[in-house]
Amino acid sequence: MDRGLYVAASGMLAEQARQDQLSNDLANLSTAGYKADRVTQASFGQLLLSNTRTGQALGTAGLGVAVTKQTTNFDQAPLKQTDEPLDLGVEGQGFFAVRTAQGIRYTRDGSFQAGSNGTLVDQLGNPVLGPGRQPVRLKPDGTVDATQVGLFDVAKPAKQGDSLFTGVARGTATGVIRTGMLEGSGVDSARTMVDMMASMRTFESGQRAITTIDETLKQAASQVGSLTG
Repeated sequence: MDRGLYVAASGMLAEQARQDQLSNDLANLSTAGYKADRVTQASFGQLLLSNTRTGQALGTAGLGVAVTKQTTNFDQAPLKQTDEPLDLGVEGQGFFAVRTAQGIRYTRDGSFQAGSNGTLVDQLGNPVLGPGRQPVRLKPDGTVDATQVGLFDVAKPAKQGDSLFTGVARGTATGVIRTGMLEGSGVDSARTMVDMMASMRTFESGQRAITTIDETLKQAASQVGSLTG
């Protein structure tokens, strides 16, 4: 089998993973506190090409590429004024904590609401936790005291879904909670669209390469079959 087919296919698979990541980022343009991802690709290595008769070096050829890791950009996104009393935005470092069925998870999405039992909950109904990891109770007027909401310094946060993170809390964060504000999405729409178009062009190049190699192999097979001994 022609090595070029594997090289082109590996490039297409890597770009497909990149497009999935970019599509997910675009789908979360309006998600409060969302953090954009980046996919890193790496080559399998290089193959030295040489003239089989003279041994003269001709150059190198790649052996294909693969996705090596996906990283999350935790840079601060701008805060947006909402004037909603239960909206909380983090300015600076830190994560809110919520108690889910899978355990405590962390988030930068502060679009909270009132639970049926008078506690602060997220959009999925998970209780928001205070500094002592206890549910945060609302004030009699239905608002929340931001000082009662925990803001945690989380080591090695890892995405679990679009807005939740796993990690290990190691104390109080240095950020500040702003009431009536939300942190915007960390997706740069213009850059993400440019990256998407570039990825699609690269994917299409891989398709054309496979088509060309396939046609070349068919021609070679037909010519060999037409030879007479």
